[in-house]
Amino acid sequence: MVQKYVYGTPFETEAVTARIDRAKGGSVCGEVSLDDGFCFTCALEDDDVVYGLGEANRGINKRGFCYVSDCTDTPHHTEDLQSFYGAHNFIVVSGSRTFGLFVDYPSKLTFDIGFTRMDRLSITCERADLYLYVIDGETPYDIVKQFRRMIGRSYIPPKFAFGFGQSRWGYRTKEDFREVAEGYRKNHIPIDMIYMDIDYMQDYKDFTLNEENFPDFPAFVREIKEQQIRLIPIIDAGVKIEDGYEVYEEGVKNGYFCKREDGSDFVAAVWPGYTHFPDVLNPEARQWFGDKYKLLTDQGIEGFWNDMNEPAIFYTPEGVREAAEKVQAFFRNPAGEVSNMDVDVLVEGLANNEKDYASFYHQVNGQRVRHDKVHNLFGYNMTRAAGEAFERLDPEKRFLMFSRSSYVGMHRYGGIWMGDNMSWWSHILLNLRMLPSLNMCGFLYTGADLGGFNADASRDLVLRWMALGVFTPLMRNHSSMGTREQECFRFERVEDFRHIVEVRYRLLPYLYSEYMKAALEDDMYAKPLAFVYPQDAHAVQVEDQLILGDEIMIAPVYTQNAKGRYVYLPEEMMFVKFMPDGSICQEMLPAGHHYVDIALNEVPLFIRKGKCIPVAETAEYVEALDTTDMKMIGYPGSSYTLYEDDGIHKDYDNPANRRILKS
Repeated sequence: MVQKYVYGTPFETEAVTARIDRAKGGSVCGEVSLDDGFCFTCALEDDDVVYGLGEANRGINKRGFCYVSDCTDTPHHTEDLQSFYGAHNFIVVSGSRTFGLFVDYPSKLTFDIGFTRMDRLSITCERADLYLYVIDGETPYDIVKQFRRMIGRSYIPPKFAFGFGQSRWGYRTKEDFREVAEGYRKNHIPIDMIYMDIDYMQDYKDFTLNEENFPDFPAFVREIKEQQIRLIPIIDAGVKIEDGYEVYEEGVKNGYFCKREDGSDFVAAVWPGYTHFPDVLNPEARQWFGDKYKLLTDQGIEGFWNDMNEPAIFYTPEGVREAAEKVQAFFRNPAGEVSNMDVDVLVEGLANNEKDYASFYHQVNGQRVRHDKVHNLFGYNMTRAAGEAFERLDPEKRFLMFSRSSYVGMHRYGGIWMGDNMSWWSHILLNLRMLPSLNMCGFLYTGADLGGFNADASRDLVLRWMALGVFTPLMRNHSSMGTREQECFRFERVEDFRHIVEVRYRLLPYLYSEYMKAALEDDMYAKPLAFVYPQDAHAVQVEDQLILGDEIMIAPVYTQNAKGRYVYLPEEMMFVKFMPDGSICQEMLPAGHHYVDIALNEVPLFIRKGKCIPVAETAEYVEALDTTDMKMIGYPGSSYTLYEDDGIHKDYDNPANRRILKS
């Protein structure tokens, strides 16, 4: 049961699609104070577990830390980080009372979950203008399913998007992309996508191509696609200020950019230098910006990734001026009040400054809305612009789309990747823990930069992270300019990398099937063990294993130099390892604790008791997979319902898409 409470005058985010009437009574499961903004508080018992918050730091159980929903461009994902790129304001409290809370509020919102006081949950924000949804249910899993039905069906990508993709910030020319394609194809490592970061553009201008490096771009797209590889370009949020640049001139002429208080177009610097931000909260501007994707789809592009859409700000003219005045004051009077000021910190504060976010406006239904009041909706609506445009361009075709910044509701238009992580072992575990939390909030198509984006990756780290990436819907190796090249073919013993990616393709019919079931049935693709084994007290404590789909458990290795790991089995399971020679080892293990050996070039999984999964012969790209005669592994006598469609169109509910396979 869902109760909807209305406070003040909420901004309509359109996160919730179901019609839910305003509550006339009932309990909010805590105390609400409107004395100073909004404050919800409730007691936490010692054994209560708190799930949710989507793209958030630390564990699956969110107790013991303070989280801030405030979409932020931050490359330093350290353990003390409170805000990531997304704002996903849904939690479930599981314990003596089990209930869910969704706070539909598009600005900064703080969840203090037993941090200030270990026995108290508090949710606070500056203004008491919001919707509070309280969801009652018997279990956390039941509450999640109710929430998912409230917010609408999750985005469904084309089937090729479940193949492996390679990316790097630094691919600039046709030869760079050809080298990557050749490196994978020559070494027979499966691949379906190569991503284009900002260097493909002319001077970092959206919807342009570098004229020197990419003459006759449609022919180049066809050339790469003849190798069964799709190019996936990036689109950034800022539109460069430049006379003669069509997108800029159209936006200025029609008033489609965000405004300063005086009505002039807001100016902020990002990669192209000074830019304007499209006012994607304005339906007319959103349609205009979305239609620009056609400039690339007309040239054969079938997918995109949206970036810098928190929106990120390097600096503004006003911020630079203020910083310059303070620096000048320092040099004029070094012994005065500013003498102890760290000039580096002063300049560093130019980026993503709260004052800048409070200095520009959107037009929404004829009303001017200050950006900081709706900050968390920008990335959502930028990706919505693209999703709505794809519906106009080709309503029956699926396009690949994922974003960096997001809010609940964007899950209907695209997936997300987990942002600019590091080549750290701890970030493998963070990747794993984010998966179920994001699924709870509707984001099923997700994954992290395998191998890490920043810092130099070691061979063993990339292999271990790729072995987790086998199971994430988005499987992409991505790294930053200036770091060690980490494409699979760059390392010694390339056959180990080939094998791990081949396992992804062997399992892809199963992984795609489970993704589609989760999307079509408002379910989760990746779940905490506690959701499946709610009566098992130890399962609740396990944070480095997940139930994937309905049949398997994954338990990746995420520590340096480890030869294996300990696992907990809530019930008897079959331990399966995909071996580098192509064979599959299966061993029955009883419930309980086990140490299992897992070599660097092996991919492990566990099949739940009484279940089985299909495994195909590997292929070098998704369209080459043969699913007519797959091997069934798992428990003899069991069966599996395979979901399989053409992977292109939207005939999701056709009964012919499901068939039963028996082991």
